[in-house]
Amino acid sequence: MHENIESKKELKRKEYKLIRYSNHSIIHEEIKKNVRNSLRILLNKYHSEGKYIGIYWPLRGEVDIRFIKDIYNYKLVLPSCSKAGGINYHHWSEKELKVDAFSIPAPMSEKIINPIDISILFVPAIAIDQEGYRLGYGGGYFDRLRQRDRWSSIPAFLVISQNCISKNPLPRDEWDIPFNGWISEKGLYQIEATK
Repeated sequence: MHENIESKKELKRKEYKLIRYSNHSIIHEEIKKNVRNSLRILLNKYHSEGKYIGIYWPLRGEVDIRFIKDIYNYKLVLPSCSKAGGINYHHWSEKELKVDAFSIPAPMSEKIINPIDISILFVPAIAIDQEGYRLGYGGGYFDRLRQRDRWSSIPAFLVISQNCISKNPLPRDEWDIPFNGWISEKGLYQIEATK
């Protein structure tokens, strides 16, 4: 059963990567504008002073939201991945970044931040469906992370283009956990159950 779901996910990954790579830079600029506008709403709802905001280092085709570090005075964390399948979030300071197990820059020399100290996560994806189920890169890193007690309570939103939001349910495993919503070029969308 799992092999069948995984092969369906792989087909959808190929389909949505092509869609994502075809996006014009204007779409990314619109999404960034909406991230700026949505930040106020989401942080007003979820953020506590002194806590961290989780963002990501962008890969090809992903929207670059690192501008949050330059514009706002919030404490940020970036993830690092290990080959063993785990994610840790580290405080993003001015220190030099190192590459993690997948050659993604991360502040790995900084302390690991506990989930209780993180108020909200912004995560990239290849696609998402209307129920908030994310299609990632196939490693299951974010799903495993978000299954852990404290992590599951952190509101988590995707930053994604509208053409990568599936009107039909995406293939999912029983351990997949829906996200709270997304920010696209059309703005912020919060999943009804999590509003």
